[in-house]
Amino acid sequence: MWKRGGLSVNGAVTGKARLFLTFFSIGAVTFGGGYAMIPLIQRDLCERKGWLEEKEMLDILAAAQSVPGAVAINTASLVGMRLAGVGGALAAMLGMVLPSFLVILLVAGVLYRFVHVELVGHAFAGMRAVVLGLLASVVLSVGRSTVKDAWSGLIAVGAVVCVVVLGVHPVLVLLGAGVLGLLASLWRTGRRSDG
Repeated sequence: MWKRGGLSVNGAVTGKARLFLTFFSIGAVTFGGGYAMIPLIQRDLCERKGWLEEKEMLDILAAAQSVPGAVAINTASLVGMRLAGVGGALAAMLGMVLPSFLVILLVAGVLYRFVHVELVGHAFAGMRAVVLGLLASVVLSVGRSTVKDAWSGLIAVGAVVCVVVLGVHPVLVLLGAGVLGLLASLWRTGRRSDG
């Protein structure tokens, strides 16, 4: 029996099928890549289905961005692993990848015939604008859940400055933020034990 946050499914195969279908439906309707999928994944898994707590989702997103690969596929794999082990990771990952793969196969032959049509260019411009809005919603959603005090706010602002202004590689920023978070935690623990 696989049971998570209100989801109770008899048999692991059925649970993996639910994971596959959930991520397939997200992958089928999301344009703009992995970061555009994050708000849909978060809303579907945390708010609608209740499979994950908000904090669990944030931890998964942090881990997904810390390892090589596409963030949406990494997120799907980690969610699947968390909910249903290795089989769940494979089911979620396949569900996330398959829609894009099928659409690319279909579109590749047709798109080149219409890529120079002005209406198609306008449609893509509209989609890019929506992707920007989705990314902004991710920043606001994750920011509200993550920035709980002045220290985490300072780390967030510092990370933006390092990546955008100074051009520091995101992996180095992630590692540095992890070290700062660890040091802050140790400092807080030391202050509590002293007081």
